[in-house]
Amino acid sequence: MIAARSSRRLVRWLVGISAMVLVALVTPTAAQAADVPVPIPSSSGLPDRGVGPVSDADRDFVVKVRLAGLWEIPAGNMAQQKSKDKRVRAIGKAIAGQHVTLDNADMKVAKKLGIMLPSTPNADQQSWLAEMAAANSTTFDSIFIDRLRAAHGKIFPAIGIIRSSTRNDSVRRLAQEANQFVMTHMTLLESSGLVDYSNIPTAPPPAAQKGPVPVDGQMLAAAAGTGGVSGVNTSVILMVLAAALVAGVVTTMRIFRAR
Repeated sequence: MIAARSSRRLVRWLVGISAMVLVALVTPTAAQAADVPVPIPSSSGLPDRGVGPVSDADRDFVVKVRLAGLWEIPAGNMAQQKSKDKRVRAIGKAIAGQHVTLDNADMKVAKKLGIMLPSTPNADQQSWLAEMAAANSTTFDSIFIDRLRAAHGKIFPAIGIIRSSTRNDSVRRLAQEANQFVMTHMTLLESSGLVDYSNIPTAPPPAAQKGPVPVDGQMLAAAAGTGGVSGVNTSVILMVLAAALVAGVVTTMRIFRAR
C-alpha cells in the first residue's frame, strides 16, 4: 500500500517536472526577458581629456551639434509661445531645455580641442525658423514637428559614425551624449502624432552582396539563430526534446502501473 502511494507520488512528481521543462522549452527567450529594462548607455564612464587625434569629420560633427542648438532652442521656445496644443508646447520646452545642456557640453569640447564654432544658424535653419515665425496657430504645429523630426533624422546616423570611429575621447563622449539627446527628441516629436512619415527619406537599398552566396543550410541556420549545425532549426530541436520528455514520463507511468 505504501509502495503504491509512493509510486503515485513519484509519477505525479515526474509529470510536474516534465510540464515545467516543456513550458521552459517552448517559451520564447524574448518573452522570458520581457520584464528586463532596456539599458540606456551612460557617458559617465567615458574619459573626456581631449586625448587622441581629431579628424575633419570630428570637427564637422562638433560644429553641427552647435548649429543644432542654435536653431532648435529658439524653435522650442517658439513652440511654447505659438502652439495651442499642450503636448506640442511641452515637447518644445523639453527640446529647448535639453539643447541648452548639449550646447554647453559641445562648447566645452570645442574649447578643449580648439574648434571654432558658429554663432548663428546656417541658411537652411534660418529659413525654417522664419517659416515657423510666419505660421499661424493652425499651421505652426505641423511645421515645427516636421522640420525638427527631419533634422534629427539626418543627424542621427552621422552621430553613430562619429561615435564608432573617432580617435578622440572627448568627441567620443560628446557623440554618445548627442545620440541619447537626439533619440529622446525623435521620440518626443513622434509622440505628438503629427509626424508625416511619407516625407521622411527612406534608407538606401543594401549593397549588392559580393562573393559566394551562402548555401540553403547556412541561410536556414542564420535565420534560426542556432549558431551551430547548418540547416538545423531551433524549433525542431525543441520539439524533439519535448517528445523525448513525454515519452519518458509515459514509460515510467507504465512501469509503475505494472508493478
